[in-house]
Amino acid sequence: MDPVLVQLGPLAIRWYGLLIALGVLAGSVWSLREARRREMDADALLDMAPWLVLAGLVGARLVFVLTSPGPFFGPGGRPLDAFAIWQGGISIHGGILGILVAVFVLARRKGMSGWGVMDVLTPVGAFGIIGGRIGNLMNGTDTGGRLTDLPIGVAWPERGTETFGVVGRWIFGSDLWAYAPPVCAQVPAGEPCVVHLTPVYGAVVGLALIPILAWAFRRSRTPGFVFAHFALWYSLLRSLIEEPFRDNPLFWPVYENASVGIGFFTLTQLVSLPIVLIALYALLTMDPDRDVRRSKLTRRAANRR
Repeated sequence: MDPVLVQLGPLAIRWYGLLIALGVLAGSVWSLREARRREMDADALLDMAPWLVLAGLVGARLVFVLTSPGPFFGPGGRPLDAFAIWQGGISIHGGILGILVAVFVLARRKGMSGWGVMDVLTPVGAFGIIGGRIGNLMNGTDTGGRLTDLPIGVAWPERGTETFGVVGRWIFGSDLWAYAPPVCAQVPAGEPCVVHLTPVYGAVVGLALIPILAWAFRRSRTPGFVFAHFALWYSLLRSLIEEPFRDNPLFWPVYENASVGIGFFTLTQLVSLPIVLIALYALLTMDPDRDVRRSKLTRRAANRR
């Protein structure tokens, strides 16, 4: 793909940043609606927003660099590229961790529940994941899928291939397939590079989170309930739907099939395991009906008066 949408002199508007921004914007609309429905201070959330965005970006990039140091600090690496977040390469878990720390610092100053704030921010996470994964696809080199013989594999077009006709050239530029997944370098010249389009798998994970969050918001207002479901289902779905097909180093090659492009275990899967266990523990020890009962008791007391 071609990561640059529009080049205006030295200024480049990139698909990756634009799509993440659009995802965050879409999620923010839902978040503010839920905040008002839960009688939270929406203005306080808006005041926190710039700091949360900054904390999320720093956390996402920092964890990515720490877990993938080769391109930056390995042989031939370029350390300054560690700051080039616009080129792609972030850790969703790192972003959530950065936001989590910032929320608990800022929410206390605002007199708000940190877990309650994390609950209403989950739509930003879901839509941000969708935008980020489509941005990965547009970057081309950030696609990251394994080679595969499975029917769901996609043959990556060679540079200069005409796709989408005149409309495609107008939207995506004349060199749409300028950048290819790294694994294509392993394919002999003249043979098709068939890969798992893992950014599409990742976008499916983000889409699947939307009905889960909608249900969780309706189910309970107990602080932390929605966020625990977000952490649980994102970690599970990514580990099963996206991560096995990504061209990631395997820490313990319990299963690896180069023919179909599936492998276990990657670092993300290992990190997801404790997150799943903690989220399950939180949900099992949480009382999602507590607020419902409290509301009923309040109404009964008011009727008696």
